[in-house]
Amino acid sequence: MNKSFILFLSLTLLFISSSCNDEWTEEQFENYISFKAPVTEEGVSNIYIRYKGDEKTTFQQPLIVSGSTTNDKNYTVHVAVDPDTLDILNYEQFQSREDFYYKELDSKYYSIPSTVEIKAGDNTSLMPIDFTLKDIDMVDKWLLPLTIEEDPSNKYTANPRKHYKKALLRINPFNDYSGTYSGTALKTVMEGYENESPIVKAEIRAYVVDENTVFFYAGNIDEDRQDRKNYKIYANFEENGSVTLSADNPDMNFQLNKDASYTINEQMDEVRPYLLRRYLTINNIDYQFSDYTMVPDVNINYKVSGSLILERRLNTQIPDEDQAIEW
Repeated sequence: MNKSFILFLSLTLLFISSSCNDEWTEEQFENYISFKAPVTEEGVSNIYIRYKGDEKTTFQQPLIVSGSTTNDKNYTVHVAVDPDTLDILNYEQFQSREDFYYKELDSKYYSIPSTVEIKAGDNTSLMPIDFTLKDIDMVDKWLLPLTIEEDPSNKYTANPRKHYKKALLRINPFNDYSGTYSGTALKTVMEGYENESPIVKAEIRAYVVDENTVFFYAGNIDEDRQDRKNYKIYANFEENGSVTLSADNPDMNFQLNKDASYTINEQMDEVRPYLLRRYLTINNIDYQFSDYTMVPDVNINYKVSGSLILERRLNTQIPDEDQAIEW
């Protein structure tokens, strides 16, 4: 091999090695302050809050000091609500479908500290967010958009990457009866066409109203309907196993044909013995309603009957309920 080529190759490798070492050294000692809030496909971070009415529920939002060395400084990190990022997210995700937009959570439902302390020797800290969610209407998609503010004294650097500097927290209150039900056993038929194939939805989501009540959308109405708020069916669960179905919109002509009930069955997972599977079944659902907005000045009447099943998987090794449930 040509000696001059060998010399050239050696010098090239030496230059590359030196460059890599310089970058590694720079990364080694660079510490950024970040939120730990992994995002979904819609660009938000789902958090789950046990609904307790007037009672406060605290969610601990993690902050981290990134970098490959242990943090050796005390930081006072400034945090704030960031509505501008929410506006950008809504347009990027939904364009003109404003009924799909995330709404900024009203300040009456939460309180946050203005600063969070991170002590020297610690690479993480927890920011307590207190929620009080009584009377929240889950027809809307509520979001709490947070940002790490720049430090005027330059004692810390907020992570320059958007999804680390920001925490777009999608608020999901839950009770014992909320969640995504299997809808394959619930049939919806148009009045007069009972012998035709019924409408069946694979999943039906039930949203929190209070500690013992959820709502879901009637029949074939789902979250894509712009007027979905007009078709809420409430399900109130009693300790005796009964479920009372009702509606508060007289225009939908809700009629209950049969009293519903529910059962709860639990079993441990055969493969993961620490995992508890809880099945809640709503039986004997039987009601009628009118879709009065699909076609102007025309009521389309539907009959709905069958059952719904909610499976909730709980990791019995985790003490915090919101973390123990496999969402």
